[in-house]
Amino acid sequence: MVASIVKPILEESVEELYQNLFPECLKMADLGCSSGPNTVLIVSEIIDIIGTTSHNLNRPPPSLQAFLNDLPGNDFNAIFKSLESFYRKLETEKGNMFGHCFISGVPGSFYGRLFPNNSLHFIHSSYALMWISEVPKVLVSKTGEALNKGNICIAKTSPPAVFKAYFDQFERDFTLFLKSRAEELVSGGCMVLTTMGSIKSDDPLCIWEVVGLKLNDMVLEGIIEESKLGTFNLPYYATTSEEVKKVIEAEGSFTLHKLEAFKMDWDTYIKKANKGLDKQAREAIIAKDIRAVGEPILASHFGEAAMDDLFRRFKEAVLDHMVKENCQYVNLVISLTKKG
Repeated sequence: MVASIVKPILEESVEELYQNLFPECLKMADLGCSSGPNTVLIVSEIIDIIGTTSHNLNRPPPSLQAFLNDLPGNDFNAIFKSLESFYRKLETEKGNMFGHCFISGVPGSFYGRLFPNNSLHFIHSSYALMWISEVPKVLVSKTGEALNKGNICIAKTSPPAVFKAYFDQFERDFTLFLKSRAEELVSGGCMVLTTMGSIKSDDPLCIWEVVGLKLNDMVLEGIIEESKLGTFNLPYYATTSEEVKKVIEAEGSFTLHKLEAFKMDWDTYIKKANKGLDKQAREAIIAKDIRAVGEPILASHFGEAAMDDLFRRFKEAVLDHMVKENCQYVNLVISLTKKG
């Protein structure tokens, strides 16, 4: 579902970029690439778009240089091991319909510079920008008092000061992200960004709230210390469309072409891919996916021993909570071009 909405925006952006610049070698970066089976999918999609566009214009296809970026702890070795089969498949399927493709890894935080000035034509990022660079420091006072008590992220019970602290951190981070990308992109270069969002940042219905509720249950049962929960917050902020526009306009380096918001149930992606699954099976998949993302940071704070219990409780509650609270993911798709 997400891919079907993002794809036309991606195609439009890349086609326009190519027809305006006609680079012999199109240089792109995927920021927050992770290391799963879909890591190089965006590279395949760009190759398809550029291949079709160059064929329609009766031009020789360009080469593609793709930089895959994530934090240094990402499993880049797994990506590199998969490249041989990717190149072989590309040659079999595309032949001379596309030029050479070169893929490399670039470890580092995208909240800062990663590439030389004016070196990239296109930047892509999918579901990475909601992870801010750090938890706002003011959420825990010097005396250890928790401002966001009982929550691990912005939640309906969070006080206004928590919303402000998270937005201020997002504003700083996203501004730095835009400034960095503006220096790295050529004039007329573009970005397509997809991230988790919210309709109103002061009325969230975030799936991480359910994780927080289950941690609270474990505190009440004496399994986890209350002080441990009080000092933990996720570096996660689901921005609104209005907030995104505000930061883009204030930073000033980019023209905003499209900013689309769409909703889907927490298990829509599961039902679309796996027709006929029962409730228990859907719960298990959601729990597995959320655990894969959250366990490293949760285990480092609450301990590895608590994780099986925590995600068992999460699995048993997540879909009932979704139905009861009418919870949905809000997705934002943003298309930008660097000003001349």
